[in-house]
Amino acid sequence: MKKKLVIAVTALNAIDSPGPGVAVVRAIRESTDFEARIIGLSYEALEPGLYMHDLIDKTYQIPYPSGGTDSLLARLEYIHEEESLDLIIPNFDAELFNFIKLRDKLMAKGIRTFLPELKQFESRDKIKLVEFGKKNGFYVPKDRIIHEFRELKQIEEELEYPVVVKGKFYDAVVANSFEQVEKAFLKILAKWGLPIILQEFIKGTEINIAALGDGEGNSISIIPMRKLYITDKGKAWAGITIEDDRLVELAQKFIKSTNWRGGCELEVMLTDDGKPFIMEVNPRFPAWIYLTAAAGQNQPASLVKMAMGETVEPFTSYETGKIFIRYAWDLITDINEFQKISGNGEL
Repeated sequence: MKKKLVIAVTALNAIDSPGPGVAVVRAIRESTDFEARIIGLSYEALEPGLYMHDLIDKTYQIPYPSGGTDSLLARLEYIHEEESLDLIIPNFDAELFNFIKLRDKLMAKGIRTFLPELKQFESRDKIKLVEFGKKNGFYVPKDRIIHEFRELKQIEEELEYPVVVKGKFYDAVVANSFEQVEKAFLKILAKWGLPIILQEFIKGTEINIAALGDGEGNSISIIPMRKLYITDKGKAWAGITIEDDRLVELAQKFIKSTNWRGGCELEVMLTDDGKPFIMEVNPRFPAWIYLTAAAGQNQPASLVKMAMGETVEPFTSYETGKIFIRYAWDLITDINEFQKISGNGEL
């Protein structure tokens, strides 16, 4: 008899810069090893995933990460009373700190997570990427961390263009002049606040690697993907699984050096002379994570099993040449549903 699990998932914003939530749920739904009741956790009433009733069984709104851990815990306790949650899979960078801090309190109530330790989470932060690279022997681009606007003027003469302007959580803009740097700085500042990172531009082929670690240094799954189509926000709109031992070894080295627990994504620029520069480490599943299930290594389903205490053997092969192509779809719902989630915080 299949095990029945109640799994809560965040990041259901399937927009032009999508969250991973819908893809995570699709992958979980494909597993034949357990049955899942999926609870959506949303921040906005117009996250499309809320209205995908074939994927999400029920949705609850939760407080924004800026509200801190107390308000989040109180809301999760209410949801747990209603749903008897077995597992929560958070998928936004900005919310992970709160969920990591609450891990033990959630576990005491019978709610599992499968997240990195706070030390692991902070070690790969964009702000510490250069230090992380030096310590562990990775190729990483040089950067400058900007804590206030006047620092930009002070380093204007030092900048070599193009330069990448990055927010502390999301967004990256390639700037070819100081005017473009200023414009990108102010735009990202308004959205994500300080600090802001100015990163060396590395020319090469953009590769993303989805990886899953067991928390003891072992890589359970690694799938490299080359971007085939990129949006104006730098997001992969199409990609293909590729075979490259250098990339698999890079991800294995990352997981081993950090003892990473859970899913993560390495954003890599592979230079013409074969050097894999780590541009960023995202501490959660990427939005294209459903491709791992299609390629034969279902990372979200494997995470569920490990979170529930099962031993999962590392995958040894995957299908190359598997392509994902993202598409837009007009999802029709009713004003009554919108009013329920907006007014009651539940749908």
